[in-house]
Amino acid sequence: MYLFKYKAALTLLILCICSFANVIAQQKGVSFTSSDKDLERAFNWAREMALHYKGKAGDPVGPWYESALPPRDAFCMRDVSHQCIGAEILGLSRENNNMFNLFVSNISASKNWCSYWEINKYSKPAPEDYRNDKEFWYNLPANFDLLYATHRLYLWTGDKHYISDPAYVRFQQKSVGEYIDSWVLSADSLLKRPAHPNAPVPYNEGDSFHRCRGLPSYSEGVANLKTGVDLVAALYRGLLTYSEILSEKGRKKEAALYAKKAEQYRQRLEADWWDEKEARYYSYLSNDGKFGKEEGEPFLLWFDALKDSTRIRKTIAHIASKNWNMENTSYLPLVFYKNGYWDKAREYILYLSDPATARREYPEVSFGVIEGIVQGLMGITPDAPGATISTIYKSNGTGNAVINQLPLLHTTIDLAHISKQQSVIKNTGQQPFKWKAMFYGAYKRAYLNGNLLPLKKGTDQQQREISIVETTVKPGEKADIKVVY
Repeated sequence: MYLFKYKAALTLLILCICSFANVIAQQKGVSFTSSDKDLERAFNWAREMALHYKGKAGDPVGPWYESALPPRDAFCMRDVSHQCIGAEILGLSRENNNMFNLFVSNISASKNWCSYWEINKYSKPAPEDYRNDKEFWYNLPANFDLLYATHRLYLWTGDKHYISDPAYVRFQQKSVGEYIDSWVLSADSLLKRPAHPNAPVPYNEGDSFHRCRGLPSYSEGVANLKTGVDLVAALYRGLLTYSEILSEKGRKKEAALYAKKAEQYRQRLEADWWDEKEARYYSYLSNDGKFGKEEGEPFLLWFDALKDSTRIRKTIAHIASKNWNMENTSYLPLVFYKNGYWDKAREYILYLSDPATARREYPEVSFGVIEGIVQGLMGITPDAPGATISTIYKSNGTGNAVINQLPLLHTTIDLAHISKQQSVIKNTGQQPFKWKAMFYGAYKRAYLNGNLLPLKKGTDQQQREISIVETTVKPGEKADIKVVY
C-alpha cells in the first residue's frame, strides 16, 4: 500500500518536473517584442495556441501537430502545406519532417498518385476521408501545394532531404507526370476535362468518397465542379517549383522545360479565367460550361500566380473588400505583406488573433499569424542554396520590432529592426550565413558596426526602391547596419 502511494507520488513529481521543463523550453524558444503592443500580443497568443496543437510523445504516428479539423486528431495535406513554416519558426522541425515523410511516401498508383488527404495520430488514413484506395476524399491541388511546401522548407531550413531524398524525388516526378496525366490536368485540358476521371465503378453520386475522389479545387461547397482556379494556380506553382528544384541540382535543361510547362498554365489562367466586365477572376468552372465565383481567389496570391500589376491590385482590393472563411483568411497576412499592403496585413493579424473572431482556434490561423509576423512584418527570407538570410522591415509605423532565437539554415538568430534605417542581427547558432540587409529608400551611405560599407540599389516586387547591404555573420557575431541619406 505504502509502496503504491510512493510510486504514485513519484510519478506525479516526475510529471510535474516534465511539465515545468516543457514550459521552460517553450519560454526559451522564439520570441517577439515590439513597440506595437497589439502585434506583440497577437504573436504571443498565436505561439501559445500553435504549440497547443503539438502532438503527444508516444502517439503512434510519431511527432506531429494538429493541422485539420481539431476533433479528428489528424493532419491534412493542405493545412500542413500552409502551417509548415510557422511550425519551423516555433521549433517543430521533427514534426514537419515526420509528417511530410508520411505524405510523400504514401502516394501510389492504386490511388492514381494521390497520397492520403489526412493522416491521424494513430498513423492511419483518417476514416473521415478514406475507406480504401478506390473510395476516398482528395483535393487535387494538394500534390502541388505539398511540393511547393517541401521546397519552402528546404529554403528555410537548409535540409536537402526535402528535395533530394528518394521518396521526395519520386513524389516530385509522379506529381508532375503520372498524376497530371491520370487526372487529365494538362494545360489544354482544364476547360474540357471530365468531372470524375478516376471515379469508382459503379459510381455513386451520393457517396462523397466517389464524388470527391479527385475534387479539382480546395473549394468544397461548389456542386457540379469541373475545374477550380486554385487548381490552375497550384499547377503553375508546382511545376515552377519543380523547375527550381531541378535548377538547384544543376539540371538546367530539364528545369527550363518545366518552367515552360508552368508558364502554359499561367497563360491559360490569364486568358480563360479573367472576367473583364467585373475586373476579377472566376474561381470555378462547372460541368455545364459556366464560370462562377466562390471561395478560392486568395490562392492566386498564395501561389504567386499573378504577374499583371493591374490585375493584382484589383484582386487584392476585392479580397480585402469581403469576408472569407478562416482557412483562406489565415493566408492573408503573409500575402498582403508580400504584395505591399502592410497596414491591411496588420489588420488581418489583429482580426485573426481577436478573441471575438469566430473559429480563430482553427489550427491554420495561429500558424498563419506567426508566419505573417516573421516573414511578413520582419521580412525574413532565408535562401539555402546561397546560405543567405534577407531581411527588410515592412511597417508604416515609426517603432521597432525584435525577434529572438529564430531557427533557420541550421543556426539561430536574433534580429532587431531598430527603425526603418537600422537593423541588428546576431548569430546565436553554429553556422555562418550571409546577411542581406535591405531598407526601403534610396540611401547614400551604409555603416556596419560604425564602419562605412558598400551599398547597392534594388527594387522589390512592387518596384519600390530599396538599399541593400551584404555581410557575413559568423557564429557569435553581431552585425549592426545603419543607412543614411
